[in-house]
Amino acid sequence: MRQDKPGHYCGLFGVFGHPDAARLTYLGLFAQQHRGQESAGICTTDGTTIKRYAKMGLVTDVFGVRELEALANPVAIGHVRYSTAGCSDPQHCQPLLIDHRRLGQIALAHNGTLINAHVLRAEYEEHGHIFQTTGDSEIILHMLARPRDGGEPGSIPNALAQVDGGYSLLMLFPDRIVAVRDPRGFRPLCIGRLDNGAYAVASETIGLDLVDAEHERDVNPGEIVTINKRGLHSETMNHRKIARKAQCIFELIYFADPASNVFTDNVHMAREAMGRQLARESPVDADLVIPVPNCARCAALGYSKESGIELGRGFTTSHYAGRSFILPEQQMRDLAVKMKLSVIKNVVRGKRLIVVEDSVVRGTTTRGKMGALRKAGAKEIHLRVASPPIRHPCHYGIDFPDPTKLTAAGRTVEQVRQYLEVDSLQYLSIEGMLRCVHGDNTGYCTACFSGEYPTELYGQES
Repeated sequence: MRQDKPGHYCGLFGVFGHPDAARLTYLGLFAQQHRGQESAGICTTDGTTIKRYAKMGLVTDVFGVRELEALANPVAIGHVRYSTAGCSDPQHCQPLLIDHRRLGQIALAHNGTLINAHVLRAEYEEHGHIFQTTGDSEIILHMLARPRDGGEPGSIPNALAQVDGGYSLLMLFPDRIVAVRDPRGFRPLCIGRLDNGAYAVASETIGLDLVDAEHERDVNPGEIVTINKRGLHSETMNHRKIARKAQCIFELIYFADPASNVFTDNVHMAREAMGRQLARESPVDADLVIPVPNCARCAALGYSKESGIELGRGFTTSHYAGRSFILPEQQMRDLAVKMKLSVIKNVVRGKRLIVVEDSVVRGTTTRGKMGALRKAGAKEIHLRVASPPIRHPCHYGIDFPDPTKLTAAGRTVEQVRQYLEVDSLQYLSIEGMLRCVHGDNTGYCTACFSGEYPTELYGQES
């Protein structure tokens, strides 16, 4: 059972050409821990052999001094995971590592979801292939080992020409790192340089920042970047059709760290702009603007600045309450939510509140938070959501539940307002949201709001 927020997908980090690559990868993963808290793993190579260590748990729990010393090598890739395809289980920890008879060792770290993996997997199983995991990432390794079209094994462009969906990849060979971004650019991936000239690759620029790497550029949609002793080499994958960009707008709404730059935008500035736009679209007379911690703080700041209504703090947050979505019963999850967030009664009592949320998925915990404010004596509660209503599932790497579990699916805004028991409810419009990003604002995926999917769904429910 997942929580009332979209599940984080995964985070990638890699280093080529630094004697302390394992420790730097540890730091890069730590900086991106918000992208996945189920498991962490690192693979390193000395140019001949790849070593691997991965376990369930947070980065700081999985790796200690002993583990990092055992991984000491000049080249490394790492992964933090939140399961979006495949169950939460130790065998799904990434990077995955295989030893192929002809190709040798290959490690793979994947962020996203391959939407046609089930089709490809069934085909390979018909030909006798045995899979070690239920996740979608493993199919890429099978396609490298035995191309569908009978081509030469080991060709990354040929293998990826057969897959569809959202993915950023880091692949580690004994002599190189390969970084890949899907042709539509669903998932972010960026490249930086360290002081000694070593390369670093990360899902978010905050990962580069922590290791003092200078952000040089993003991996482009459909680009395959090989990093080896000769430097950086770029090629374009042989995709079966030219795809329009469909960058995941939820990176800017919720997933990425506010300090990161993603898709040419600073995340904090984009969220603040969304808050300002929300205030223009949905004004209301009130005494105080308060965010629902933690991600809505940027949007609430924007709403306050645009409306001129004071920004306040209505909740305190406990960092020790654990993760409510893993608890087995709704009553226990409700208790965990109360343990995480406490209302500051003296702030909200007798006040007309504008409560800013970044998104509402299931609505269960949002309803509980609004009820807690009401119980604390709030006079009015006006909920403002800095994203459009989520009415459709995501098939590209976000753990949105099926449509029957989405609060806004099949309901009007008024019906959602009644369910959440607030005095008024307004969402940011899709058009308003897209006006808050720079560059080509048509190059974003909005399928979870609009139902307009940028790929074939291969039989999956929309």
